[in-house]
Amino acid sequence: MNLCIDVGNSQMHGAVYDGDRFVTQFRKESSRSSRDEIGLFLVSVLREHGLDPSLVERIGISCVVPDELYSLRNACRIYFDLEPLFLEAGVKTKLKIKTRNPLEVGADRIANAVAVSEMFSGQNAVVVDFGTAITLDAVSSQREYLGGSICAGLGLAMEALGSNTAKLPFVEINAPKRALGRSTIEAIQSGLYFGYLGMIRNLVDRIRQEAFGDEATLVIATGGFSQLYRDAGLFDEIVPDLVLRGVNAMLAWNPIEKAPAQVEN
Repeated sequence: MNLCIDVGNSQMHGAVYDGDRFVTQFRKESSRSSRDEIGLFLVSVLREHGLDPSLVERIGISCVVPDELYSLRNACRIYFDLEPLFLEAGVKTKLKIKTRNPLEVGADRIANAVAVSEMFSGQNAVVVDFGTAITLDAVSSQREYLGGSICAGLGLAMEALGSNTAKLPFVEINAPKRALGRSTIEAIQSGLYFGYLGMIRNLVDRIRQEAFGDEATLVIATGGFSQLYRDAGLFDEIVPDLVLRGVNAMLAWNPIEKAPAQVEN
């Protein structure tokens, strides 16, 4: 079994795969955690899903929170006796990174590009990931990562309104039917939903035209709020575990490393 973990700014999303077959998934809120907190959580959540932690053969991690790397690595060494494979410079991805500085591209964006290249082989794609930040990335049919855009996510926008204004409340983010809100809460909800709908549609169109011109291009969505726009006519596919699928594919292309005999405290 492969244990794949995506550590973002807001949450940890994990999944177990048996080869390419999805087995189960889990989520928890991201927070600065010790190696034991992480290790005990991973072992416990696997057992809660009826899985024996000792059957995990490989661990792959995409992490955009540098402060978590040390604890994650040592948690895997101590609780699984495995050296985790982090998606970072030097790892084989089968992608051609066409940005000015490939080292600055987030691990989650690379994992998405890997997954799309595997799942939709030979097709151009724009990937929209609704995380704490929303990322939009262009991936060519030749497995080239071409770059993209980054903007604040829906949750950040809502928190900014609630925290930095005197009278605007925090609201639940949903998909209203009308842009014309009849209350302050409805007005914020419609502003967030329809405002981001227009922004994402415009960015997708511009990125698609700049990267691929008139060539056929898929639009793939992932991330927590992607389901909010399921019926908006934006996406060809929504793949909730896209980052994790990319991490799982990466594990097959890189050698297994043994955990060191001595683990750092």
